Amino acid sequence: MKKLRKSKWKKLCAAAIAVMIIAAGMRISSSVSEISFFTGSGKSMFSGSDEIPEGNINLNTLYSPYAVLVDLESGNVLAEQNSAERMYPASLTKIMTALIAIEETEDMEQTTTLPSDIFPSLYEENASLAGFQPGETVIWKDLLYGVMLPSGAECCLTFARQIAGSEGAFVDLMNKKAEELGMNDTHFANATGLQDKKHYSTVRDIAVLLRYALENDTFRQVFTARRYSVPPTAYHSEGFTFYNTMFQAMDNAGISDDDILGGKTGYTEKAGLCLASLAEINDREYILVTAKADGNHYTEPYHVIDAENVYGQIRKKV
Repeated sequence: MKKLRKSKWKKLCAAAIAVMIIAAGMRISSSVSEISFFTGSGKSMFSGSDEIPEGNINLNTLYSPYAVLVDLESGNVLAEQNSAERMYPASLTKIMTALIAIEETEDMEQTTTLPSDIFPSLYEENASLAGFQPGETVIWKDLLYGVMLPSGAECCLTFARQIAGSEGAFVDLMNKKAEELGMNDTHFANATGLQDKKHYSTVRDIAVLLRYALENDTFRQVFTARRYSVPPTAYHSEGFTFYNTMFQAMDNAGISDDDILGGKTGYTEKAGLCLASLAEINDREYILVTAKADGNHYTEPYHVIDAENVYGQIRKKV
């Protein structure tokens, strides 16, 4: 009888220990950072494992106070600082503008005419322009590259007018998409990223957006392009060429990094220098989003220097 009681006691103790081990395991697994977006079915895209353990990348030496590094395949956050704090995204906004343009357009080879009335306000606000002229007729693909490579505000507003009828209605589509993706600390007030106190995001939200957008082949092709040549038009008889502002900044700073596949820069006085980039190192892809580095278009490209810093750290660890 005593042996039977001892046997039962041992079984109860073993069961209790097993429960404690499982609970501890759950606490450990829940502490791993994850950045995810959702498919139409609402399922998380989290999967796989990372080659770089979380916390092994040092962001303390960056010029950018806001930063997040994400493993593209798994969605895991590998390093972050102030990633959930609101900031002004400047032209990183155009990642969403381009995405909506792609998803709402069936034929990128169709033509459209840039409305003349969108230009005066853009000139007044000193917005970045791709180089198209009021009343110029171009194909939609030209506008798409104009949004992303030279950060052309006239291309953004033309898409907005053609797709939704007005910039305001187009912005509604942007905010709806942000909500679908779980970008809970993001609100867009325009399609260009021009300064507006109601226009804000976080580097973490921008990483969610970029990770989702890169699943689209058209977006990825544009995002990773170094240059794009516009065919001749009535206003440009010989055509002209766009250059990716990130790669231009790298060239001007003497930074050569073949691991960096593509990127989108942003800048306003209040937003500082911003950058969302994609790199492939040792057959694995990473997203880095940084914001509010000191400087401007005439200083050292501190946002690009930050990217080189982080991707350089990864190269040493894989």
